[in-house]
Amino acid sequence: MQVKIKSFDVEMEVKNSGVEFQVHSPDGKEHLGDLVLTKSKLTWCPGRTKRENGIDISWKKFIEMIQDSK
Repeated sequence: MQVKIKSFDVEMEVKNSGVEFQVHSPDGKEHLGDLVLTKSKLTWCPGRTKRENGIDISWKKFIEMIQDSK
């Protein structure tokens, strides 16, 4: 996978607006979507989906899901 930060604030703490990552196929030719990380949740925006129409998951639910996958 190719993952790029779309915007990056120099402060290390994630702000309310979050950090947005572009996710591309390994060859870089296909834009798979964007992942937005904020203080309260993660939002997956498949393809060219706008942030407000993305799929949200809370940090708590994300952590539970990852821990359950072991």
